[in-house]
Amino acid sequence: MLKIKNLHASIDDNGVLKSILKGINLEIKAGEVHAIMGPNGSGKSTLASVVAGKEEFEVTKGTVLFNDEDIEDLAAEERAHKGIFLSFQYPVEIPGVSVTNFMKTAINETRKAKGLEEMPAKEMLKLIREKSELLEIDRKFLSRSLNEGFSGGEKKRNEIFQMAMLEPKLAILDETDSGLDIDALRIVANGVNKLKSKDNAVLVITHYQRLLEYIVPDFVHVLLDGRIVKSGGKELAHELEEKGYDWIKEEVNA
Repeated sequence: MLKIKNLHASIDDNGVLKSILKGINLEIKAGEVHAIMGPNGSGKSTLASVVAGKEEFEVTKGTVLFNDEDIEDLAAEERAHKGIFLSFQYPVEIPGVSVTNFMKTAINETRKAKGLEEMPAKEMLKLIREKSELLEIDRKFLSRSLNEGFSGGEKKRNEIFQMAMLEPKLAILDETDSGLDIDALRIVANGVNKLKSKDNAVLVITHYQRLLEYIVPDFVHVLLDGRIVKSGGKELAHELEEKGYDWIKEEVNA
């Protein structure tokens, strides 16, 4: 599904290109859950942003293939229409636009890009009802302005609701666990688990092992200084929780 080969990416830092990703190789197949872990500044969120097509980052080398298509020249909206979803670490507030209306627009734009007509209102309401019940979302929540006055947990739950509605092929969760208490974390993780299938894939980006107690990964990758330096199964996350990252740095530098 997703094949990243020798990916290098930079960002403009006051007129100077600052290298962040320095040769990422990663393959994610349908039905798999991958976790990327690493300390602050290692390039985790940059990797998520580059795959999703955020414009502030410049790919200087390598390729990103999604379902065997090179997506380097596609805008973020085009990548979204093809089935790539990014859950933001800090979702923006949009006053005056309700959660429901935002979702209606997003779904119909995706359908339009695929040459389909808008989803009938009755069908849309049925879908909203089904997905909100799946994620234990109160109906009143759906009429509120998008992310305005939302708690951290509500923002993250809304992101997972968007994911549920859009049914992406690849869901990238960028530090979805940040700022969540244990109850909100459990609800968000349960929502992700209910949406997993053999036809989609999930990439979880996190600092901490605790999220991976709920969303169990098939593969864990450690990102340090813009490179994946170690990969393993879910037990690697437990090892990182116990030992931190210093032992991997020593291993890499040995």
